[in-house]
Amino acid sequence: MNANNSTDKIIISPVTDPGDEKRNENSITGAEALMRSLEHQGVTTIFGYPGGSIMPVFDALYDHRQTLNHILVRHEQGATHAAQGYARVSGRVGVCLVTSGPGATNTITGIADAMIDSTPLVVIAGQVGTGFLGTDAFQEVDLVGVTQPISKWSYQIRRAEDVAWAVARAFYIAQSGRPGPVVLDFAKNAQTEKTKYVPVKVDYIRSYQPVPDTDPEAVRQAADLINAAERPLVLVGQGVELGNAQAELRAFIEKAGMPAGCTLLGLSALPSNHPLNKGMLGMHGNLGPNINTNKCDVLIAVGMRFDDRVTGNVATYAPQAKVIHFDIDPAEINKNVQADVAVLGNCKDTLAAVTALLKPARHEEWLDSFRPYEQVEEEKVIRPELHPAGETLSMGEVVRAVSEATHDDAILVTDVGQNQMMAARYFRFSRERSIVTSGGLGTMGFGMPAAIGATFGCPGRTVCVFMGDGGLQMNLQELGTIMEQKAPVKMILLNNNYLGNVRQWQAMFFNRRYSFTPMLNPDYMQIASAYGIPSLRVFTREALQDAIGEMLATDGPFLLEACVVEEGNVLPMTPPGGSVNQMLLEC
Repeated sequence: MNANNSTDKIIISPVTDPGDEKRNENSITGAEALMRSLEHQGVTTIFGYPGGSIMPVFDALYDHRQTLNHILVRHEQGATHAAQGYARVSGRVGVCLVTSGPGATNTITGIADAMIDSTPLVVIAGQVGTGFLGTDAFQEVDLVGVTQPISKWSYQIRRAEDVAWAVARAFYIAQSGRPGPVVLDFAKNAQTEKTKYVPVKVDYIRSYQPVPDTDPEAVRQAADLINAAERPLVLVGQGVELGNAQAELRAFIEKAGMPAGCTLLGLSALPSNHPLNKGMLGMHGNLGPNINTNKCDVLIAVGMRFDDRVTGNVATYAPQAKVIHFDIDPAEINKNVQADVAVLGNCKDTLAAVTALLKPARHEEWLDSFRPYEQVEEEKVIRPELHPAGETLSMGEVVRAVSEATHDDAILVTDVGQNQMMAARYFRFSRERSIVTSGGLGTMGFGMPAAIGATFGCPGRTVCVFMGDGGLQMNLQELGTIMEQKAPVKMILLNNNYLGNVRQWQAMFFNRRYSFTPMLNPDYMQIASAYGIPSLRVFTREALQDAIGEMLATDGPFLLEACVVEEGNVLPMTPPGGSVNQMLLEC
């Protein structure tokens, strides 16, 4: 018989053991076990992209669409950032589901971003079958090896029977202690093999102590230093938000009458209008908290890691001050700045413990010392930015106008660059968990997908994302996700036709040699139209208010392009390698 010409069908029947049916009557596939494990963890939203090595999982997901809402992104990096946005505003674990090879490696930036910014994330990636591991099979990548340095835990699931355990362990690690990303590399044979499913709960892992014990003596020493202080200054980090310690923070600073400055990621931990909130710390922060860092006698860091963008030159950072460091991660103690007292533990508990020992104080003279810096900054930086003399819009005035139009109640998402710093400086916060931005890694392209995730994490709140023309184009394809999901993302493009932050450094430190920072941009209105997203472009402040009103009144997504001054700068600024008390007010 010539097989090429034959029309006969060849049917191959599997060889079965008569006992198989009985043995497997309560068994499910590893892929189905994953679905049930995710449901057991309370997962309702997944961001992902299908592919060959994860196809059995997506097939199982088809039957769980009523309980597990899968958001199809347009690129796996977008899935990680969307999951980050979801996690940051909701306080829950963000979940990604991708395939092997390039699908998995496309998540690396988001995993690294989540690690340095302490965002709870579980990334589940397909992998070739265990029989093909190490053979350079199609789309095989050593994902565990790649991600171990940038994740809290990275594990390869090789057997269906390990699925429930691995998922429970992953979620426990991701959200306990100092949160972070976990990676599960799911071999294809483990997805299709059968196993009996039993829900697993993990609340303890030997040798892993997510919350260190708090030393009562350290609590007493911290209270003694604060009680004796004449010029205490509190530095508020994202750890306050991660520990849900916003109320404890307010009680702490109010009882002792202590001024506070906030890191970029900690900005919404304390309402912007709180009388003890003296503004943002860091390279582009406010004058008062930065300069007075080098005048305080006790510096109290709460849930922050003394990043170089906050400290500037460490050798000249607060040399006169006694340093108290509240943190949940022992690795952060003495890493960058030496602490005189380290108070380990969840700051929700440790702040309350120290507050109970504090004596009521006011420190009026010390608080008054911030006013001259506030006045100088208002005159030389803030007023010119919010009310520029020229006809062209400034970034700051656009940001403040949007904030005011939302009654300072919106969630702020930013991309990275000048748009990020201007948004952080001029957006106002009245509620906690209201800022989503890429801090430690500084990931351009973060903004749009993170904003998508934020709309799913807090569906009842307005989400405004500020982007530059450079960052917007790095994940422009996620407009497709916004279109499909009708995600109500309010996108504000601050378009200056430059890679603005790099251009500013070139202007200030490289003799205005604008090497590859000018941007030739497309017509963003036409792009938005192609995705069915309403949009407006504004050039003047006369048109700005009406455009913002239309954006906020529109149901669903909206793109507002504000054409801003091309060579505007973010000020004040601590020069790279400079001291925090040497901020520049002009270029």
